[in-house]
This record gives sequence, C-alpha cells and structure tokens, in this order.
Amino acid sequence: MYKRIMVATDGSHLSQKAVDSAIEMAVQFKAELLAVNVVPHYIQTYFEGSFAVSDVDSKKIEEQWVQTAQKVLDKVEVQAKAKGVVTGTKVVKSDDIAHGLMDQANHYKADLIIMASHGRKGIKRLLLGSETLAVLTHAKTPVLVLR
Repeated sequence: MYKRIMVATDGSHLSQKAVDSAIEMAVQFKAELLAVNVVPHYIQTYFEGSFAVSDVDSKKIEEQWVQTAQKVLDKVEVQAKAKGVVTGTKVVKSDDIAHGLMDQANHYKADLIIMASHGRKGIKRLLLGSETLAVLTHAKTPVLVLR
C-alpha cells in the first residue's frame, strides 16, 4: 500500500511518537522511510523581530541549527535501520515549515506523510499557528497526524 513514507520530526517527545509509528508502518508495508527536519533561515532585520547580527554570525547560527537537526535525524536513521527499514534523512531549510515539508514530500514522491500535532485550540492555535494543520489542509499527499 505505502512504498515511500515521510516522517516529520523536530526531536521533541511528541514527534518521537510520529517517528515510532512511521518506522512500524515502514516495517509492516516494507516501505522506505525519509525522516525530515525543517530549519528556518536566521532572521536578518529588526523588523522581523531580531537584533542586528553579522552575516558571518547568522551563517554560523544556521549551520548550528542544521547540525542539531541532523543529529535528530541520525537518531531516527539508527532506530529505523535497527528494524531493517531502508532510511534516508533530509534537513530542509525553509522559513515556512509546512511548505518545506510539502515540497520535500513531493520531491521524495511520498505515499504518506506522518507527523505529530500538539492539538492546540482557540487563541493558542491563532498565536502559535499550526504547521500540521497547514500540511493537512494543503498537501496533495495523504497525511497521518498523531497526538
């Protein structure tokens, strides 16, 4: 049924549920797995809510974010390969997390996207947004959301 599964993870406890489920589904369906972590670009201007940082420093910060994201993905890869799942990882740089995930799912030709949701409601969702909701609403690929 599913041959290519993509799981979104940020390394949080909640996203680990999505990782565990994605690995189990990949085992059951004998599917490939791609673990993805989206990191933003460093905010450059005062109007974007930041303080002035040199280009060199902002590049260093972005590199650190990428390295941290890759460490999260490396753990997923080890966990999946221990179960015999063919696994890849991808750090995606995008200021729009949902868009970055959907682009990667399309590029990977995923049959299924698996991700977690905090299940925020009301004002919290309005203020914090919901990347999961954006993916669920706009993705052309089926999405499995875990809470």
